[in-house]
Amino acid sequence: MGQPVLGILTLYLNENGLLEEKAVYQRMTAAGRQLDLDVFVFTPQDVNYKQNRIFAHIFDPGKKTWTRKWRSFPHMIYDRCRIQKSHRFEQLGRFRKQYGHLTFLNRVLRNKWTVYKTMRMEERFRPHLPLTRLYENPGDLTEMVNKYPLIYLKPVNGTGGRGILRIEKQQGGTYLIQGRDQSRRIITPQRVPLSGLHGKLAGWNLKGNRYLVQQGIQLKLPNGRVHDYRMLVQKNSSGNWEVTGCAGRIGASRSITSNLHGGGHAITMQKLLKQWIQNEETVQQITDKAGELGVQMAAFLEESYGRLCELALDLAIDRKGQIWLLEVNPKPAREVFLQAGERETYRRAITRPLEYAVWLHEQKKRRKDNSTYQPANPGT
Repeated sequence: MGQPVLGILTLYLNENGLLEEKAVYQRMTAAGRQLDLDVFVFTPQDVNYKQNRIFAHIFDPGKKTWTRKWRSFPHMIYDRCRIQKSHRFEQLGRFRKQYGHLTFLNRVLRNKWTVYKTMRMEERFRPHLPLTRLYENPGDLTEMVNKYPLIYLKPVNGTGGRGILRIEKQQGGTYLIQGRDQSRRIITPQRVPLSGLHGKLAGWNLKGNRYLVQQGIQLKLPNGRVHDYRMLVQKNSSGNWEVTGCAGRIGASRSITSNLHGGGHAITMQKLLKQWIQNEETVQQITDKAGELGVQMAAFLEESYGRLCELALDLAIDRKGQIWLLEVNPKPAREVFLQAGERETYRRAITRPLEYAVWLHEQKKRRKDNSTYQPANPGT
């Protein structure tokens, strides 16, 4: 089969051909060369469907330049496409449908609601899942705010903290509404009585925009900022799930989320946990338990949805040390580790999908060799 070829599938961000993670792809191309793995980047727009050819983006690590060249389809495809509200995302659907028989390192994960329902089916994960409901009528919200002092409203397909609302019960029976709009801008906090809650949220069109109502976990640090943890679980060079790293995230002032794109910053997990739990033995127990859970959850989701090579798990840890899964991200960024000062973890996060691709290629090669091998007839 010769040198293995990996195609990184992504989407242009605009009509000018802007690629979102170009610097990451450059590092992956360079790391691929060290593994004797040929790497190029392409989008569905770059595919000639009649000739089954790709007008690829190719990076030269020596010259540090990008060029375009027509290429045959790669042995494997690494899907890095994130949700977009554009015609480009529709083109992606056509590509996945037409070429779904090819070898993908990672298949498509479902939306937050479907993933939650899938995880709830597994009894061992239920204690780690904040109770979540799909908003279908005002009664869903009323029931949740009566049950929990803190709840979050999240779009089913939202990313990066867009459109998330935090509703917390205050003394006197009012409710404090905070959050970010669809452009990640922090909205002005408002206090309303329960009778005015639905009216205040009417403009958000919670049903039409498909929102989730989720039990909130108290995660405010003494300085008033929220925090959580981003755990990256990836397949390694032996095809097994392994925790690459886990970093803490602290949200910006007045932010209800910890997202780095929303102004948050990163810190090592150990440093943040020690501030929060203040017991080194407990911190180590939580770290170990989180790692075990991360690997188990990744393996379970792969069994449920097909081949995956990496997942980012957004985890919350309450004051009692209970671990909660807030969200699963199938197309994770890696910059959180750079910001936390963990350069070696960042390097591993770049190279592990490539090492897994090489392993997967070798497995396919062995199966092909075994299927074509014909033992000699002893009687001849």
